Amino acid sequence: MTAQSEAMALPVTTRKQRTLWGDVWVQFRKHKLAMFGLVVIVLIVVSVMIGPMIYTRDPEYIDFSVANQAPSLQYPFGTDNLGRDGLSRNLHGGRISIAVGVVAMLISMFVGSLIGALSGYYSKLDGPLMRFTDMMLALPLLPLLLVIILLFRDTLRATFGPETGIFLLIVFVIGILNWMPTARVVRGSVLSVKEKEFIEAAISIGTNENTVLLKHVFPNVLSPIIVAATLSIANAIITESALSFLGLGFPSDVPTWGRLLYDGKDFMTFTPWVVIFPGLFISFTVLGINFMGDGLRDALDPKLRENDAACQSHLKYQ
Repeated sequence: MTAQSEAMALPVTTRKQRTLWGDVWVQFRKHKLAMFGLVVIVLIVVSVMIGPMIYTRDPEYIDFSVANQAPSLQYPFGTDNLGRDGLSRNLHGGRISIAVGVVAMLISMFVGSLIGALSGYYSKLDGPLMRFTDMMLALPLLPLLLVIILLFRDTLRATFGPETGIFLLIVFVIGILNWMPTARVVRGSVLSVKEKEFIEAAISIGTNENTVLLKHVFPNVLSPIIVAATLSIANAIITESALSFLGLGFPSDVPTWGRLLYDGKDFMTFTPWVVIFPGLFISFTVLGINFMGDGLRDALDPKLRENDAACQSHLKYQ
């Protein structure tokens, strides 16, 4: 058999094609704290989504005969001063707190990405939009939130109902006042991407500027937007908790984690579990999201992915 026929007889090994998100997942898994954060967030989300279907006690049922009960097998998270079950209230409250974080994040990401992309791509808009962003950053966030909620709370409650009205107001106010960091990050990424060769090529063949921005520039700046989105959820949950703790969030019959802290602050000296458990939920949720954000930032860094691929390639051919 000739050398040529021997070569033809050798089995052909096909190399699995690499994908962007495949590389991101490989890099993300190497970040131990990010994986810990992912596990924590999955457990919390599954608990608050499925938990009330399994643990079916009414979070608003009042039974004074079991008021201020310490955690036990019958009441795993204890009861409050009205005899309401702590576990049920924390599970139901988690749904609302997480919903506030996600919806507020979507609003802030939309506004921030839009302003950042327009500012970075269109030079004429850069100055006015960035000065407006700087002005918004200079405003004191919490006092402004309090003023807006006090002005519009009663109107929205009367229009949409107590729970829906305050939910819409809180998510809109938090979202519309937290877009500025995202706008700055997106602007910087757009300024970098629009100088690339493929953007110049698209413009040279007569592609409309709006089409270039939407189809070529914007998809290449999704990485910082995704990282900012994860951190924005944590920020929104903390802000909602602060508003509820100040008594300007959801009403007492809507047990968000922040509202549970507010309702239990006067009893924490002799029934500390009424504030410990919602505080732990908030802490672990925010911690997990921040760890995930750090992991995503590293995983979406193209330099890290290229270095990792080069190391694997080098080791393969040693």
